[in-house]
Amino acid sequence: MPKNKVILYIHGMGGGGDSRIPSILKEHFDKTGECETVVRTYSFDPETAAGQIASWVEELKPSLIVGESLGSLNAIKIKGLPHILVSPSLNAPLYFGYLAFLALIPGVTWLLDTIYKPKAGDRQRLHFTFRTMRKYRSLRREALRNSPKAGGKDSFFAFFGTRDHYRRSGIVSIRTYRKHFGNSYSIYDGTHFMEEEYVRSMLIPRITETLSEI
Repeated sequence: MPKNKVILYIHGMGGGGDSRIPSILKEHFDKTGECETVVRTYSFDPETAAGQIASWVEELKPSLIVGESLGSLNAIKIKGLPHILVSPSLNAPLYFGYLAFLALIPGVTWLLDTIYKPKAGDRQRLHFTFRTMRKYRSLRREALRNSPKAGGKDSFFAFFGTRDHYRRSGIVSIRTYRKHFGNSYSIYDGTHFMEEEYVRSMLIPRITETLSEI
């Protein structure tokens, strides 16, 4: 069992063990000795991912969950811990669910897998099948059952970028976040992929503050 406090970082779609933001967190907190940052690559299939992430929670006994983008849904559903979310894509599962039928058309899965192929390295393998895409609606419902609106008791705080291109389509929506989680969020002048300056000036201080209250 880890001696220090542990941050379990749940990466976004196509992210993984070498994702940029948790790498910055790990570098910072390794130097300060304040806590340990753990990020591991999990399955794109929500059911498989649920088992993987649950086993990591049991193993690591984290003090804090940080969820990024689509991974925020996997983070939110973890109960009994404070949550910090970066560019939470709360509505992406709705798009997956509504458009899942397209994966039944020959060649579409291959096309999506090619378009959204992750960078080389320890990254999540993306495979857009009908069954996998349909599962994301259930993931969203289960996650939002842990929200304050649904009676959940956990704490949540989110960061959104002013120039997040996913906000135009509603995949990332501050309105949706407020509906379920209230006004516990902050906005930075950047993109969906939180720039390093904001990781250091906003995310890290928030993590430090949250850990100090545990």
